[in-house]
Amino acid sequence: MITVKQLSKVYGKGEGLFTALQNIDFTIPTGSTVAIIGKSGSGKSTLMHIISGLDHPTAGQVLIDSTDLYAMRPREIDEFRATQMSFIFQAFFVEANQTAFQNVALPLEISGVALRERKKLVAEALDAVGLLDKSMVLAGNLSGGQKQRLAVARAIVNKPTILFADEPTGNLDSATGESIMALLFELNRTLGCTLVLVTHDNDLARRCQQQITIKDGQVSSIKSTSDRRAK
Repeated sequence: MITVKQLSKVYGKGEGLFTALQNIDFTIPTGSTVAIIGKSGSGKSTLMHIISGLDHPTAGQVLIDSTDLYAMRPREIDEFRATQMSFIFQAFFVEANQTAFQNVALPLEISGVALRERKKLVAEALDAVGLLDKSMVLAGNLSGGQKQRLAVARAIVNKPTILFADEPTGNLDSATGESIMALLFELNRTLGCTLVLVTHDNDLARRCQQQITIKDGQVSSIKSTSDRRAK
C-alpha cells in the first residue's frame, strides 16, 4: 500500500515562491490501478515524482507498506526505487543505437544480474509486449508504438511492485495508444503490480479502480471502485 500524508511541495523563495502541492492525503491499495488526473500545471506529475522518490517533498510523508521513503538516505531511496519501482514516460527514452535486447537488459546490468538470468528475463519481457522477434533490431528502426512497447518491456523486466506511467500514450495515435493501455492493464493483472497512471484523459482514468483528481496542487476528489477492472 502507498500512503501519502500531508504532502506539500514548494519551489523558490520570496516573491518567486510557488506552491506546487499542498496538504495531499490519500492511500493506494497494493495491486490496484490508479489514475492521477489533472490539467497541465495542476501538479499531477510533481506528485508522481515525489511518490516515486524522483523528487523530494517540502513537507509530509510517503509510506510504501512499512517503508517511510523520505526517512531513508538518498542512496537507499535510489536502491529502493531500482528494486521496487519502474517508470514509463511519454517520451520513450530508448537508446536508438542499441538493440531492443540491449535496451531491456540495461536495468538488469545495473543491478548486477548474471548473464544467463538476464537473457531469460529480457526474453520474457520482450515476449510479454510482443517484441521477442525484434530482439536484435536497433531501437531506432522501430515504429513509435514499438518503441513504447520496448519502454514497457524495460520497465517490467525487473518485475516491479509499482509501475508508474506518466502520459504513456501522449505521443501515440489513438489505436496504438489503446493497445499500449490494454497491455499495461494486462500486466497489472498478470504481474500483480500496482499501476499508477498520470493522465489528463478522463476516459482512461475511469477504467482505473481509483481516480485521484488534482487541481491547483490540491486533491479535489478521490473516487474508488474496488471491483472495477479495465477493459
